[in-house]
Amino acid sequence: MQDSDPHSAPIRPGQPLVVPRPEHNISRANISEQALRVLYRLRQENFQAHLVGGGVRDLLLGHEPKDFDVATDATPEQVRQVFRNCRLIGRRFRLAHVHFGRDIIEVATFRGSGSDDGDDADRQVRDGLIVRDNVYGTIEEDALRRDFTINALYYDIADFALIDYAGGLDDLRAGRLRLIGDPVKRYREDPVRMLRAVRFACKLGFTIEPATEQPLFELGRLLRDIPAARLFDELLKLFHSGYGVEVFEKLRHYGLFGHLFPATEACLAREDHDFPITFVSRGLANTDKRLAEDKPVTPAFLYAILLWEPVRRRWEELVAHGMTSIEAILRASSEVCVDQQPLVAIPKRFSLPMREIWALQPRLEQRDGKRPYRLITHPRFRAAYDFLVLRAEAGEADSELADWWTRFQYAGSQERARMTEPGARRKRRPRRRRKPSGSSGESAG
Repeated sequence: MQDSDPHSAPIRPGQPLVVPRPEHNISRANISEQALRVLYRLRQENFQAHLVGGGVRDLLLGHEPKDFDVATDATPEQVRQVFRNCRLIGRRFRLAHVHFGRDIIEVATFRGSGSDDGDDADRQVRDGLIVRDNVYGTIEEDALRRDFTINALYYDIADFALIDYAGGLDDLRAGRLRLIGDPVKRYREDPVRMLRAVRFACKLGFTIEPATEQPLFELGRLLRDIPAARLFDELLKLFHSGYGVEVFEKLRHYGLFGHLFPATEACLAREDHDFPITFVSRGLANTDKRLAEDKPVTPAFLYAILLWEPVRRRWEELVAHGMTSIEAILRASSEVCVDQQPLVAIPKRFSLPMREIWALQPRLEQRDGKRPYRLITHPRFRAAYDFLVLRAEAGEADSELADWWTRFQYAGSQERARMTEPGARRKRRPRRRRKPSGSSGESAG
């Protein structure tokens, strides 16, 4: 590719920058076989067929793409006619999914510019928010409808050239994240773009261009307009991508985290026993470590981390007012989940094990007689134990308690019997907060 001014990033209506195959580094050898089959088949049927979005971006950066998306002038119905293994999905954006076993190639029809004042069956805009967009158009219109310049690069299977309408190649070289068009308008169209800005900045190590960055401080409230189920999916992409700590810090920096987890943010804004609350950062660092080591992680553990502080504080309040510890943790868990669910909808298959992890925390304090033997067979014991270890490392739980359970798991029968005898343990030390040090142990992620 020929070098150009890294600060220009021009929009090129009608005059795209076309980079022929010898001048860029994308090779078909690095594109999935399934994506190539879709591209070639569409081309054979006389449709335009381009690789687009994150796949092109990552290939240019020398990264291995997570998935490959295709853009075409074929309508979703025409794509379904071409591929028997195709399903059409979506109302807001009509898409074609071509299935190859467990692999899916997403095929999108070129989006048209449409009208921002329209409220017809194909394009609906309400208070700046796009609620439906199935107006189709040209590749140029499609490029300028995409969010960030670095995601608006097209690889044409017809001649293997790169096509750039929005200055994405310049921004890619400069390590710069830039929205296409007016940033405020684009964020209002889809507030999830604010979360995507954070995700791409963290994932790629890019700086966010000032005009793209400034509204992040001002428009966080718009996230309340996004369906809670969609925010759950977007946050998994953020926190389960291996850079959760950096994502957490950026979300708080821009004031976005408080719109997603207001109860947690209210807790984090205060110190406890004169020490900053470090539990969330430690928990996310542990998840990042597990992902780097290719170990399994679960959304239940992630959300148990993100919502623990308000649960813990409410638990302690209820105990102080005379409620038993186990009753209090159940009540606190219920109250926090009820308040959180309208903001970020956690499916029951994750919220129920999340609440079990919390509910086992006071039970882990019961170490006499047969109770430890029963508890260690609980399906959620390992996750609850890992959670306790994180609490202890953050100085929020007794480290002696975590050490006891570590030893109990690996002790022989005689040693376990001695450990569970009444009076066998020394008097429990009072809980105290400690300054952050070291990294967390194993966890369920």
